[in-house]
Amino acid sequence: MNTETLVLAGGCFWCTEAIFQRVRGVLDVQSGYCNGYVPQPSYEQVCTGTTGHAEAVRVTFDPAQIGVREILQIFFATHDPTTPNRQGNDVGPQYRSGIYYERPEHGEAARALIHELEAQQVFDAPIVTEVQPLEQFWPAEDYHRDYFARHPQQGYCAFVIAPKLEKFRQTFAQYLKP
Repeated sequence: MNTETLVLAGGCFWCTEAIFQRVRGVLDVQSGYCNGYVPQPSYEQVCTGTTGHAEAVRVTFDPAQIGVREILQIFFATHDPTTPNRQGNDVGPQYRSGIYYERPEHGEAARALIHELEAQQVFDAPIVTEVQPLEQFWPAEDYHRDYFARHPQQGYCAFVIAPKLEKFRQTFAQYLKP
């Protein structure tokens, strides 16, 4: 099977992971830290906002089932790509919006979609999502994996992630895993 990957930063990685785990054609979602300058950072280090990393997820998908454009459309619809270094109450450069790619055509697809969304004025403010080649990706600590699935009643999960998942289900029902 042919697979492709994209690394997406849309604020807290627990939210982005929970959404993409439910997307048809997505084979794996791994939370981690990307494009910073501290090797093998810890969550505590990244939370200081001083390591240069973004909280992100590595999305591995089957392009025969879902294309990079659809992955990116879901990404843009499930976070706010117009607020620099912030998603809701999560503030700092580690919560920036970003798309990090290994294949140049994925970067081109991201830039083209951003151009379309801005031309259509989908958002009330300019899109600030950075689009850059992936320099490195460090997997997050094990306790972050499947966080929403393991802690659905935890406050952040119930009040932040659950509403995002409901929006995803309503907006992208055709992309839900069976």
